[in-house]
Amino acid sequence: MESKKFTSAQLAKAYKTACMTELQALKPGNVHAFADGHGMTIDDFIKSADVTAEIITRSDLSLGERIFYAVEATRNAVGQNTNLGVLLLCAPIIDAALTLSEGQTLQQSLQAALARLTVSDAEYVSRAIVLASPGGLGSVDQYDVREIPSVSLLEMMRAAQDRDHIAWQYANNFQDIMTFGIKHYSDAMIKWGNSAWSATALYLAFLAHFPDTHIVRKYGKVFADNLMREASEYEQVHFAEENPKLVQKKLLDWDASLKQRGINPGTSADLTVATLLLSELVHHDAGFFC
Repeated sequence: MESKKFTSAQLAKAYKTACMTELQALKPGNVHAFADGHGMTIDDFIKSADVTAEIITRSDLSLGERIFYAVEATRNAVGQNTNLGVLLLCAPIIDAALTLSEGQTLQQSLQAALARLTVSDAEYVSRAIVLASPGGLGSVDQYDVREIPSVSLLEMMRAAQDRDHIAWQYANNFQDIMTFGIKHYSDAMIKWGNSAWSATALYLAFLAHFPDTHIVRKYGKVFADNLMREASEYEQVHFAEENPKLVQKKLLDWDASLKQRGINPGTSADLTVATLLLSELVHHDAGFFC
């Protein structure tokens, strides 16, 4: 089946829907409709989605420009970093949708979008990262974001893929989102038919199966591995329930415990939003994905 190119307006709507669905999901350790946390409120995230939807989907900007100006708009709107990872992950998916050619699949368009990333994209993204100042951002020997890049954004992400799961997606054609993420969300939707609880299942799956690199940067690999094991128990309990509301209190108790310990698995939440965006696009055009 042939896929149809998406308009900026359609993509802005899909992006905002993905952001709102993720916020309605109970995501232990993160901000969501059931609880704020880490000095951030759900209103901060809603406002962030509102002010970035038009920017991140503008067809007249390069991918790097979209990310930088969206981070800048977020900083002006809420005064802190609420969505850097979301923007980094959603921008290539949006770019692939904007540039989809006749007969091309999403994977093919995404691979082409990543291959054409430039040094200029790397410059804008480096500026965006410095402006957002994410937690745990340190210095590295190769391609430090505080220095003027000399390589394309893809090459910069490839160099960072072993220490950052978002960079890994760039280096590996977003495979964790395309395969793992879409499958887990689809399975949950088939089981419950509820996007919020399915997004919770998706978030718990990412948290249980991949070390959250935001946590790795802040607390180390051993700590992140222990959190994965902790998450695995909750993932199993949650998905085993025919009525996920029956585990709501258990998840809220864990949410409070994580926040009390200062644990914010931000990368897992970012991957959740990107998967939800992809799911929105697939749902809109069945031929877009396969």
